[in-house]
Amino acid sequence: MFAIVRTGGKQYRVAAGDKLAVEKMAGEAGDTVTLGDVLLAGEGDTMEDAAKVSVSAEIIAQAKSEKVIVFKKKRRHNYRRKQGHRQQLTLLRILSVGDDKKAAPKKAATKTADDTKADAPKKDVGTKAPAKSAATDAATKKADKPVAKQAAPKKTAGENASGTSDSAPKKKAPAKKAEPKKTDKK
Repeated sequence: MFAIVRTGGKQYRVAAGDKLAVEKMAGEAGDTVTLGDVLLAGEGDTMEDAAKVSVSAEIIAQAKSEKVIVFKKKRRHNYRRKQGHRQQLTLLRILSVGDDKKAAPKKAATKTADDTKADAPKKDVGTKAPAKSAATDAATKKADKPVAKQAAPKKTAGENASGTSDSAPKKKAPAKKAEPKKTDKK
C-alpha cells in the first residue's frame, strides 16, 4: 500500500519500509510520529479514502543536508560575498501505511489549532456586572466632565493637523531661454 503525504510544504509518495529525508520535525531519534496530512492512498490501481488512512514513521536521525554556497559578486566594484547554508532535515523510516484502527502509534508532542482552542478558558456569558451605588455614580459624573481645552495654533491655508502642507511643493516655472545676440555687420 502507498500514500501521498504532505509535510514541510512538500509532497512525498511513501510505502512501508521507505526511508526519506523531510524538513525538520520535532522529536528525537527513535520517536514515532504520525504523518497526518494524507492526500491520497491506494494499492495498485485502486484508490482508498485518504481520510481513513494514517501513516506512521520512526525518526532515524536529525541531520543537515549538503552545503549550498551562496556567492554574490558585482564586477568592477570590489564586491564579493560568500556564504554557506546547510538545511536541517529529519530522516524518517515509514513503519506502516494503513487504516487508522490498525496503526495507532504515539504522536510527537505538537498542538494543533483545535487543541489550543479547547485549552482556552471560556467566558461566562450569563453573569451580569454588579449594580453601581449612588455614591459611585456621582463620583464618575464629576470625573467625566471635560477639562478646559487649550487653544490650538492657527493654521494657514493648505496645512493639515500636523502643520505640514497638504499638497506637494510647487514646481518652479521653467527658465526663459536667452535670445541670441544680434550683431551688426557693416
